Amino acid sequence: MADFHVDQAAGLRRLFTQQQLHVVTFASGASGVGKTAVIANVAVALARQGENVLIVDENGGARHMGGFFGVLPAGDLLQVVNRQLALKDVLFSPAPGVQVLPAGRAARQIARLSSAQQEAMLEGINALAEPIDVILVDSSPDHAHGFSPWGLAAGEAVMVVSGSGASITDAYALIKKVSLALDRRHFRILANRVKNAREGQIIFNNLKNVASERGVARLDYGGAIPADARLKQLEALHQPIVEVLPESPSALALKTFAHHMLAWPEAEYEHGGVEHFVERLLYSARAANAGALTVQARAPETWTA
Repeated sequence: MADFHVDQAAGLRRLFTQQQLHVVTFASGASGVGKTAVIANVAVALARQGENVLIVDENGGARHMGGFFGVLPAGDLLQVVNRQLALKDVLFSPAPGVQVLPAGRAARQIARLSSAQQEAMLEGINALAEPIDVILVDSSPDHAHGFSPWGLAAGEAVMVVSGSGASITDAYALIKKVSLALDRRHFRILANRVKNAREGQIIFNNLKNVASERGVARLDYGGAIPADARLKQLEALHQPIVEVLPESPSALALKTFAHHMLAWPEAEYEHGGVEHFVERLLYSARAANAGALTVQARAPETWTA
């Protein structure tokens, strides 16, 4: 662990602890459930409520957040960690109150950062011009067990599922793996692209009952986003539906989710300060790597859903 300088710690407190900090990681058991679009719209909705939002984007290729907003990122957090670029050269702001930090390359190495690299990361974050109220993590599956260390350290983890049977099965499999191997025992379920609120509630109830009966994890209902062809059309135009069609059913559901998210209970790191959260993040990254070794010793039937 790096011996972080006092001035860096003070700067981080200024950035993150003036108000309650919310760190929420979004994951999915499979691609194609609309996770990135959900995060982008939630970020814009939160910003319109007056929150300063930072999206940590762990994805690369066609799945990255820049693709949603029509922005080609100029760099990655890894270049900040290696002191090749300043954070301001890597960040981009696709909407007022929203900043995106591309971190796909850095995310794959976070468990192996040296003390000097950890310090460089903190110095970069300390250079942010505005305080951050909410961090949304668009997690990549390219981690041990397909789950980001941010998800282990964050106060809340949201599992995004669609109405398809494959999506639900994959989501449960990921919840089970993370619960057994990495001891993350609480998730919120957000049903996306469903016919109506009733279908979303049914999906949640089924997942909750199976997870509870088998002692896998505690699940809470995050809400439901109705399927909307216009959302997909606007995504192709790099436009969030919460801005373009704010009164549409899907936009209203996304804004409701964003509003409720701010009322979720405080996490432990909010009382221990940002230093505590950073320690949790780095520790979680190492724990995830260690968990991969532990899982290799498990019997195959452990993974049977």
